[in-house]
Amino acid sequence: MNALVLDKTFTKEDYKINRLAIAEYDSCTFKECIFAESFLSNVNFIGCTFIECDFTNAKTQQTSFNTVEFINCKLLGLLFNGCNPFLLSFTFTDCNLQLASFYKLTIKKTVFKNCNLEQVDFSQCNLTQSTFDNCNLKNATFDDSNLEKADFRTAYDFTIDPENNKMKNAKFSTNGLAGLLRKHKISIS
Repeated sequence: MNALVLDKTFTKEDYKINRLAIAEYDSCTFKECIFAESFLSNVNFIGCTFIECDFTNAKTQQTSFNTVEFINCKLLGLLFNGCNPFLLSFTFTDCNLQLASFYKLTIKKTVFKNCNLEQVDFSQCNLTQSTFDNCNLKNATFDDSNLEKADFRTAYDFTIDPENNKMKNAKFSTNGLAGLLRKHKISIS
């Protein structure tokens, strides 16, 4: 059984140099910490908040993120699809997730707010009731994804094929219609 670390704040720690102990971190806050290229395998984060942390290319095989909040974090190339899927839930605010992967994950009701989601892989992902508030989705991949009741009204630069994704009751603005029709090469002005 992993050690329990409860309600602790970590500030400006560099876990690329000093590996984070394999433990269960419950209600902890991490501020300006560096997790870039570090090994987080089998670490459990429950109810934790990450503020201005760098997770670029961190190894997250079987890492648990349960009710975790990322604020102004850099999560470039992070493979969330390797995480422990049990109770996986998080929110992202002002984060850079370029090249991240959520392939085949069930992450219903996930909130992405003011995030850069360029080239993120959402293939075969269940994003039911998720929100993409003011997010850049340039070259993000939605392939056989469940986008039912998802909110894209303020998202931009996306291309989503309605014929290749479940989209019942998904919300889009009039400005977003071009992203739904792009494959048909229809010009909308």
